[in-house]
Order: sequence, then C-alpha cells, then structure tokens
Amino acid sequence: MIRSTPPANDTQALLQLDNQLCFALYATSLAMTKLYKPLLDRLGLTYPQYLVMLVLWEHGEQTVGELGERLFLDSGTLTPLLKRLQAAGLVERQRDARDERRVRVQLTPQGRALREAAAQVPLEVACATQCDLSEIADLRQRLHGLRQRLSLHPAPSPVAPSTRRAA
Repeated sequence: MIRSTPPANDTQALLQLDNQLCFALYATSLAMTKLYKPLLDRLGLTYPQYLVMLVLWEHGEQTVGELGERLFLDSGTLTPLLKRLQAAGLVERQRDARDERRVRVQLTPQGRALREAAAQVPLEVACATQCDLSEIADLRQRLHGLRQRLSLHPAPSPVAPSTRRAA
C-alpha cells in the first residue's frame, strides 16, 4: 500500500526530501520562474515588476503601502523596484499632497499600453501547465487557502540551544 504521507513516528520518511511540502513548493516555484523569465523579458519586466504592474492594471493608482500589502512585500523591497519601473517610463511616483509620508504610484501612458502585450503571458503559462482552466482555478484556490492558514499559524519557538548539535 502506498501512503501519501509518512506516519508521524517514521523519522526516516519524515526527513526525506521528496516528502517535504516546502520542497515541492520551492521546486515548483523555480520551474514557474524559469517559465516566466523569457515571457517577461519580452516585456522588459522582472517577475516582481510584473506583479506590481498587474496590481496597477487592475486597480489603478496605489500607494506604496497598498502595493506592499497586496503583494506581501515591504517598502524596502518595493522602493528600488518602483524606481526601476519609473526609470523605464512605466510608472510615476509622487508624494501624497495630503500626507507626504505616503508615495502614490500610477501608470504612465507607456505603462498602460504595456498591458496589451502582457495579456499573452497568462495564456502561455496556462498552456505550459497542461491543465484545464478548472484545474488551474482549483490549484490557485487551494494555494491561497494554504497561504492564509500558514499566515494564521503562530511561529514555532526556536530550538533550545542545548538540543542543537554542533555542525
């Protein structure tokens, strides 16, 4: 009989690389990034820049904070990324007139025009998955659910120093 998960008392199986959920997600993420790279190179975008553009195409002007919340990125990561998008002529960044601590980001005409070319990317990705649209929707929904459950889980406490072995 084949088990989908090893029993909790089977240390050998618990520590096998192919039984790790994190590795399956990591390896799949690497494969997805490899797929996206040439598609986004055609647009002149990196993957994080593409995510920013997706949010702006969908919702229009956003603050850096709103972008960060939506993309799970901090402003230290977003600011250089947005500067590069601005240098490429795709977005404009301006201090909010009512609250100068906030920076607003909006698409330029060139950034809005890029949307048309970008529409091909999800179609090519869907084709590469060899999944039908319902499978893709189900997988996406399950991954969103997993992320939500993980974000609600308290962080485990670190291992006590006395139980660690020297490397």
